[in-house]
Amino acid sequence: MYYSGFADEACSSIDDQIKITKELGWNNIESRGIDGTTLAEMDEKSFEILEQKLSESNVKIDCYGSAVANWSKDPRKEEDYLKSKKELLSVLPRMKRLKIHLLRGMSFVIVKDDPRGPDNPEIEKEVFKKVKEFVIICADYDVVYLHENCQNYGGLSWKHTLRLIEAVNRENFRLVFDTGNPVMSYDWSVPSLKKRQSSWEFYEKVKDFVDRVHIKDGIFVKDTDGVFPEVKFTFPGEGDGDVERIVEDLLKRNFTGALSIEPHMAVVHHENSKKSDNEIRYENYLEYGRRLMNMVENLKKKINAGK
Repeated sequence: MYYSGFADEACSSIDDQIKITKELGWNNIESRGIDGTTLAEMDEKSFEILEQKLSESNVKIDCYGSAVANWSKDPRKEEDYLKSKKELLSVLPRMKRLKIHLLRGMSFVIVKDDPRGPDNPEIEKEVFKKVKEFVIICADYDVVYLHENCQNYGGLSWKHTLRLIEAVNRENFRLVFDTGNPVMSYDWSVPSLKKRQSSWEFYEKVKDFVDRVHIKDGIFVKDTDGVFPEVKFTFPGEGDGDVERIVEDLLKRNFTGALSIEPHMAVVHHENSKKSDNEIRYENYLEYGRRLMNMVENLKKKINAGK
């Protein structure tokens, strides 16, 4: 097990993202945004500078947090499919240059305006076909497509994630499990949306396919008219994401993947109105990482004491 994180929640520039990663004693960044752009969109000169700075710092990007098939893209819209494909084809050669073998992807937004439901056969067919195509493209570059349980088809429930895995049926299609996302999600496998998801239950059902874990925690507040509900995000272990229980299980199973922090406390990536000033962002990310490391060390002691 090792640590990584969405360093763009702490700071924008690659210099500061490297600095805060090293301040935590870590060596990895899950890259989503850099100076207002991404690995896929930055110009060649900027990418070469990035490449040099990473090499000189001994900090690497271990996973690209893409927007491929994410919660802003509709599986029924050709333009959204083409945007995702374009991002993939742009970023994969750069990932190869940086020796990044993991890509965070999704399975398109939950379609709520179809009276047949967001998982009706026609929607499923489109999701399965398009995600499988993206996974096959990744395989050509020796990249694993890590599906995140967010506000997307695979995040409808653990049952939908397993259906997606079965339909894609490729070795390089695996999961990044986000501990906080079930907190804000209904279980769409239950009629009438009367049940909210359990992070522990979701994790336990899919853990054999999990190669990476996003550490996020929070408490559901209320539904909204948008894609995401209102959630009070917390430090790990202080919300309803079963973070401590999941991390303990990962340790017992000798998990070798990353615990990648996504605090969402000072910055919510998809809600620009909640951005805080630079100092608050920086300090929050540091404290979040340190609290997670402290949790892990305490859990190791607990496990060893029980042997």
